[in-house]
Amino acid sequence: MSTPNTPRPGTRPANAPRVGAPRNPPAKPSQRPSGGTGQKPAAGARSSGNSGARPAGTRPAGQAARPGLVRPAPKAKARRARLLVSKVDPWSVLKMAFLLSVALGIVTVVASIVLWTTLDITGIFDRVNDLLTEIAGSGGGAFDLRAYASLGQVASFATIIAVVNVVLLTALAMLSAVLYNISATLVGGIGVTLTDD
Repeated sequence: MSTPNTPRPGTRPANAPRVGAPRNPPAKPSQRPSGGTGQKPAAGARSSGNSGARPAGTRPAGQAARPGLVRPAPKAKARRARLLVSKVDPWSVLKMAFLLSVALGIVTVVASIVLWTTLDITGIFDRVNDLLTEIAGSGGGAFDLRAYASLGQVASFATIIAVVNVVLLTALAMLSAVLYNISATLVGGIGVTLTDD
């Protein structure tokens, strides 16, 4: 049997303060002081609780934000590496020499054809024929340089030279690679300095 003055479990008395609620709620900005005088507080006056306190992250009015100074990155020092070419693969030299000699042979044939066509268009052959005719005299008859150096003959001769160059240059390049390998075993090879500058 419970007495009238004993509170029930889970209940609180009517006059007990609430937990977590402020006892004296702050006055609203629109309310005036309770003095009843009708005067507003001074503009420069601050409350005693906030005296000397400044919001975090704010600066005085006259101080401008200074940009952060960025230092330039130091210049990297150029690295160098000294290497020795101690051996050359003869098979790779043979392939490269063959391709380069074939390209050189094609250039030779094309250049000879272009040169003969240019001489024919500009009339050089006619002038040479007239000069040789005057030198030989009237009894020698007319001389025609095209009969001895026609376009087909020039192209055939240039093709033969190109094929011979392909064979010779390829053989000489491979022989040079073999001789270099033999020499490198004695002296160590050719020094090469590499840099990343």
